[in-house]
Amino acid sequence: MIEEILNYIEGPVRWTVTTLALIVFLLLVARRKSSRRKLFEPAIKPGDIIVNWDGRPGGQIPVEPWMESPEVTAVLAAITKNGKEARFIGGCVRDAMLRKPNTDIDLATQETPDQVVRLLEEAGIKAVPTGIEHGTVMAVINGQSFEITTLRKDIKTDGRHAVVEFTLDWKQDAARRDFTFNTLSATPDGMVYDYFNGIQDLANRVIRFVGRAPERIEEDHLRILRYFRFIATLGMRVESKREFQACIDQAGLLRELSAERIRAELFKILSSNMLLDIMSLMYQQGVLQIILPYVISPDKLRQVHWLETRAMNFASVKPDPLRRLAALVDTDESGVLEIAAALRLSKAEQKRLTAMVAPTVDIRWDMSDEDVQAALYTHGATTVIDLILLNWAAMQVDAIDTLAEEKNRWLHLVEIADAQIGQEPTFPLKGQDVLDLGIDPGPEISRLLEQVEAWWLDGGCEANHAACLAELKSIIQ
Repeated sequence: MIEEILNYIEGPVRWTVTTLALIVFLLLVARRKSSRRKLFEPAIKPGDIIVNWDGRPGGQIPVEPWMESPEVTAVLAAITKNGKEARFIGGCVRDAMLRKPNTDIDLATQETPDQVVRLLEEAGIKAVPTGIEHGTVMAVINGQSFEITTLRKDIKTDGRHAVVEFTLDWKQDAARRDFTFNTLSATPDGMVYDYFNGIQDLANRVIRFVGRAPERIEEDHLRILRYFRFIATLGMRVESKREFQACIDQAGLLRELSAERIRAELFKILSSNMLLDIMSLMYQQGVLQIILPYVISPDKLRQVHWLETRAMNFASVKPDPLRRLAALVDTDESGVLEIAAALRLSKAEQKRLTAMVAPTVDIRWDMSDEDVQAALYTHGATTVIDLILLNWAAMQVDAIDTLAEEKNRWLHLVEIADAQIGQEPTFPLKGQDVLDLGIDPGPEISRLLEQVEAWWLDGGCEANHAACLAELKSIIQ
């Protein structure tokens, strides 16, 4: 009896054990396949990057119209005439993978710079030796320009300039670049060469230096700003705390750079979608204070960004890097001169920045329509809109909550100014009007015109020529 019971139990147990073993085996196989699949697939949504993820090195991008335009085709034909290879390089390849529009097309070649010049000229293409000692020649054809750089390796660097030696080795050339996703090169048929895992980093939105960060920064100090700029413009994320800290620790080297190089990178960040996060990070870490005099907390910038992008819909209100710069500083007219020198601003940019940072007109939410019209005449619609946004932003920083009345009034002021873009009010009278009334030429004409103009401004710039002429006659009498 006992023996029968044991046999009865043994059957189900054996079956259970066998079933469990099979389940464990299948789970292990599935896990192995999953791990292997994750190893070769990007950690992003399918289709985010155009690349062939089949476990092989490199990738493929489709041949886009810019890659086979008549101008590109002509330049490629010229510089490959002797059988040397030429590829698209750097940013244009990176942006093609990200499906971003290409604005700058750069090429790399195994030909020496003097040979590039000769081959271009033989093909009837203008060659401009913009940096021939560093291997760079500009090809100009049909109004388009293409930067062509000979493959090179750095022999000596000082943080601003480099002494280079030309090479035929594509990997050596890639090794001297800043970040892995900028080392990519592509043949005219779209085959991508990736020597430093740039495709994977681009897919994962990881910013990573080529080699050791401190060495790359010592070679070119601008790479500190480029680090932050690519995070802002490409939505990259920091994976290496050591590389991030290297940028912070060596930020003082930015003082050695030219104003033009700093301005170019700063304005690209100010034009990016992630400028708020990056500006806050750079301010907290003290980087912004090194490159920008009189910089303040980005709180006001955050409010200006909101007003520019989400708070309203006017043709004249759009993201503006110079206005955003004004929101980042607090100084007077003399301070603006220092900022202009630090960033090598143009005279027009300096004038506009002064009008925003050290204004001569007080734009308030509760000002009358007549006062707005007077400000539009005196300062122009662009300045008035700048000051509306900056002052509105400052109010929102200081106030816990903006009242509906204040918000609606600010919007009304923008509406008035927006309607005046390109057609600001014009004072109707001229000097000839005064002369026609028998006044002799001289200072009296200016005095009379200024008097009528003040009356016209007080009335909100609405009086026409006949009304102003009547006012002039009443003054003379």
